[in-house]
Amino acid sequence: MPLQPQTLGAALDENLTLHSALCRREAGAFQKAILSGDDVVVACTQEKRLFSELAQQTEGATSVIKFVNIREIGGWSKDAAKASPKIAALLAVAHLPDAEPVPTVTYKSAGRLLIIGPLDAAERAAGLLSDTLDVTLFSLGAGRDGGLQERRYPVLTGQIQQLTGWLGAFDLKWTRNNPIDLDLCTRCNACLAACPEGAIGFDYQIDLDLCKSHRACVKACGAAGAIDFSRQPEALNETFDLVLDLRATPAFTQHALPQGYFRWDGQDNRTLLQLRSLVGEFEKPKFFVYKQKLCAHSRNEKIGCNACIDVCSASAISSEKGRQQIKVNPQLCVGCGACTTVCPSGALTFAYPRAAEQGTKIKTLLASYASAGGRQAALLLHSQEEGVRLLGDLGRAARLDPATHGVPARVLPLALWHTASTGLELWLSAVAYGASQVWLLMTDEEAPQYRDAVQAQMDVAQAILSGLGYQGEHFRIFHARDARDLAALDTALQAAPAQGVTKAAGFAVQADKRVTLELALDHLVTQGRSQPELIVLPATGSPLGALAINKDACTLCLSCVSACPASALQDNPERPQLKFIEKNCVQCGLCVKTCPEKALSLVPQFRLTAQRREATVLNEMQPYACIRCSKPFGTLKAIESMLGKLAGHAMFQGAAAERLKMCGDCRVIDIYSADNELKITDIR
Repeated sequence: MPLQPQTLGAALDENLTLHSALCRREAGAFQKAILSGDDVVVACTQEKRLFSELAQQTEGATSVIKFVNIREIGGWSKDAAKASPKIAALLAVAHLPDAEPVPTVTYKSAGRLLIIGPLDAAERAAGLLSDTLDVTLFSLGAGRDGGLQERRYPVLTGQIQQLTGWLGAFDLKWTRNNPIDLDLCTRCNACLAACPEGAIGFDYQIDLDLCKSHRACVKACGAAGAIDFSRQPEALNETFDLVLDLRATPAFTQHALPQGYFRWDGQDNRTLLQLRSLVGEFEKPKFFVYKQKLCAHSRNEKIGCNACIDVCSASAISSEKGRQQIKVNPQLCVGCGACTTVCPSGALTFAYPRAAEQGTKIKTLLASYASAGGRQAALLLHSQEEGVRLLGDLGRAARLDPATHGVPARVLPLALWHTASTGLELWLSAVAYGASQVWLLMTDEEAPQYRDAVQAQMDVAQAILSGLGYQGEHFRIFHARDARDLAALDTALQAAPAQGVTKAAGFAVQADKRVTLELALDHLVTQGRSQPELIVLPATGSPLGALAINKDACTLCLSCVSACPASALQDNPERPQLKFIEKNCVQCGLCVKTCPEKALSLVPQFRLTAQRREATVLNEMQPYACIRCSKPFGTLKAIESMLGKLAGHAMFQGAAAERLKMCGDCRVIDIYSADNELKITDIR
């Protein structure tokens, strides 16, 4: 495709020079550019390694170098002639400054490796690793060949109770319960020869189901003294930095395994290469920020929102009992961001990159595309590893295969750290910025629950846009195993583009998820084709909605007010009233679970009228006045309900029943002023 430097330069507001062989005969132009001190963008990733080496060898080069692929995802396509707006947009994003640094999580590994499996297979694996790592074996039987005659590695055996932890901090708890102590055993094989039942194998452990207590093995062991049938089972634990698991059933069942834990089938030696490299100190980003005050997980021992715990594929999030909050283990977190996507309140936010930085990328991409003449942009979000590879394969196939279309001109790819890290507030912001569609490319990398969670968020976002009169399908997930599956992009583009806004929004994505969502909704409502009073939303995944109340059941105890983490429910200090602000409600359900009368239920919806932002009265009642001082101290319905429930109780008859109708002060006065009641001070 012939590039048009004037057109691209006008879109980017800078003078561009076209290079066709920058990595070869024009390398001098690259070296000259990096001596300027300005940021340099290389619009090709093919020779990234060569350019990096040239930069290192160029004395005085101080420029920051960035790379962007405009070839496979723009130039190598049947739409290449129309791709200038997309290329301009990709170059504009490449010009953005790097994301601000985030806090890091540190792992320290001294190379203490635990291998779990049959003794023969474990020793074979140890032979490939012991020159680099300090290996300990946990034997699960002899295997087919049994252990080596020479004991080369420490061997543990018994019953594994629990294996927990991560790189540098694995904790193994097990019970040693065999008469043979492997620390003392010399593998002389005398016990094997002496045992009449053949109860001892080449794992040097006694099968107690076969043993008939002849104790010939004890005599044969002699001076070594490794066999003692009177030894009691012993609970032990030990720590390791790394774990290699050879079992068919792994120690960890979650989709995202802990750092430092590996499984090996004896075939793929890449696993062993990874293990050999994990000695030293390592860092990774702390991918999340948690604000406990916003969390809607728990109040008053009641569990409300459990979305982050349910979606986490690394088992990194748990409920912290007694503290009314969740606990996120940064060592286990793999940075998928799914928890931040499903969090309705914004208590969990993704930090790598931050929401504001991601929003700037999306806004720049769409604005540059539009200013260069592009229309009806389809934003394609994909992972920065597998997604990038698939799109590259698609572009290369288009170069060679006439039947392959390539990446269409109006499809704007944007790489994410993880495809589950964005949710409806960013997608709706993208539509407000001018995107016609927002698509998500998923592969087999993602945990199964991620697709369900993302689809639920998309259903909510689509319901909002459809309710506002925007025609078409704005959100879709594409699942691809290889580049051939991406033909679905062409199929999707054959339909009419979904309707977008007529005027792009100017707001910036905020750190607060709810603020960003409100900004996007305000713009979309303003640009909407229809203005209904409210839009009904799907029951699953909606962070927006109202409350329905059964006034016949409600006694206005106001326990729901103290349970609400978002100040959506409020009382009135002047009179018995329950007020509700729909805009604040995150649909966590804490109020529903707290209500003793089961009088509340969630109503997922988006109200467009001003009432959404105002405190409206859900229920109010006549106050109950103290029969002694006439001061109101409760509601008529609540007091009458209490009197009815206690009417038959022996302790609440006569004067005691009347005290239930008094305020707290008058009740105390009445007790101490009564002459006909026995007081504890009267007892001798």
